[in-house]
Formats: sequence, structure tokens, C-alpha cells
Amino acid sequence: MQVRVAAMQMAISEDRSVNLAKAEHWVRQAAASGAQIILLQELFSTPYFCKDQNIDFFALARPRAEDPALLRMQTLAAELGVVLPVSFFERAGNAYFNSLVTYDAGGRDLGLYRKAHIPDGPGYQEKFYFSPGDTGFRVFPTRFGRLGVAICWDQWFPETARVLALQGAEMLLYPTAIGSEPTAPEIHSRDHWTRTMQGHAAANVLPVIAANRIGKEDGESASITFYGGSFITDGTGALMAQADLEEGFIHADLDLAAIARQRIDWGLFRDRRPDLYAPICSFDGNIQN
Repeated sequence: MQVRVAAMQMAISEDRSVNLAKAEHWVRQAAASGAQIILLQELFSTPYFCKDQNIDFFALARPRAEDPALLRMQTLAAELGVVLPVSFFERAGNAYFNSLVTYDAGGRDLGLYRKAHIPDGPGYQEKFYFSPGDTGFRVFPTRFGRLGVAICWDQWFPETARVLALQGAEMLLYPTAIGSEPTAPEIHSRDHWTRTMQGHAAANVLPVIAANRIGKEDGESASITFYGGSFITDGTGALMAQADLEEGFIHADLDLAAIARQRIDWGLFRDRRPDLYAPICSFDGNIQN
């Protein structure tokens, strides 16, 4: 199967309605270019509020059935016939999650994923807001391929990519919000971030699509400049397209059948040794405790 994938990146304002209108604009532009799967960035309908610990920001969360980003993007997926994984701040009873719903071309809700790995550091204080995800890793079968979708910090863990690959993903998608380090301005992690996911692509022979945000966002205790750099790799990890700091989208064409043949040919899944991997299920690598 030939499929055109796209990754968007945009700057975010304080006004949710403005952000949603901008997201819709770029989804329409990407669809007009022929994209069939379009990835938006993490938590795109609001500023990245995790810079601070502020209980008032919990008011941004919505139940799955009421979130305006989900409602609008589901309608758009149905209208345009495109696949849209959509990130949102979920309220579920008294719990809060960093979550994502994937809509198939035609608008059908394929299911929910809740971010598994929750970071905690200066400027990225997500543990204050989000419980660790309880859905397990999810692969969504869409009209244009089987999508393994995880969220931001998940992308730094090879276990995430490998589980999604074992579950039959044909591509890996990571909506993201990453930028400068407020207490270490000398660090610019864009290349490290990119290479990490290129490694996931190469080790699993799966294309990777990553969508980041851009722009400077100020908080009470920290400011972050998001560095964009959204990209698409082929199944060997080579970059097919990468944005810089501009607002908009990138796209690339993937031959999923050819990549699947390449994945079989390399024998990476044939030659695995799950019987030797028990230490990876412990924190310290010691299975004798």
C-alpha cells in the first residue's frame, strides 16, 4: 500500500478557539496536498501548561466525549477522509491523563491511548497533572495502515517502539511538545531527539512520524522555546522530510508493502530471544530479587 503521511507544527496562543481554527487550516492544507494520515502535535489546543504547577490549569481538561479538539477533528476526519490521531487533556472521573484518540478516515473513533511515561523536570512538570496511562500501548488499524501511536516522552523509550512493532504497527507516530531546557539553556536537544526516533525506525524497520510545536511560551516559573523539527523517516531511519522552525506541515510517501518485505528480510523479529529479556522487566536488571 502506498500512503502519504504528514506532520504538522504550529505556534500556540492562549485562545483555544484560535488554536483549533489554525489546526483545522493546516489539516485542510495537508489533506489538499494528498496526505492521508496527518499527525498534529501534543496538546495542540492549549498552551503547554506543564511549565508550572498551577491547580487552575486542571480546568483545561475535558471528558473524552466533550473535548472540543476531539469533536472538531473527528468531524474533519469524516469530511476530508483522512486519519487523525488527536492529542488532548483528558478528565476521566477524578483522574487526569495526557491522552490521544485516533479517528479513521470517515471519522470512526478507533480508540483511546493514555501516555505511559510521564516526565517531571524544570519546565516539564507533567507528573503534577497526569496520571500514568493505564491503556497499555495501542495499535490502531486504519484505512491507510496500522498506526502505533505514542506521546512525547514515550518516544525516548525503545520498549515503547518495540511493543508497538510486536503488535503489528506499520508506522510509529509521536505527537510531541519539546524545546529548550529552562535551567540548562546551553542544551539544545533537537538532534538527540531526532536520532533517538531514527534509531527506533532502524531497529524495527518502521517509518517514524514526529510532530512538535514551535514558538516561545512563557509561564510563571519557566519559559520554553519549542524548536519544531518535525520529521518523517523511512523504515531504515533515514530522514525523508524535516521541518525547521516554520509553521505548517511536511509530508512523505511510504510504500508499506515494500517496507514490510524489508522488515521480513532483515529477520529482526525472527531472531529475537524473548527468553533472555526478563531483566528488561525489572528496574535494575536483576531478576534474582
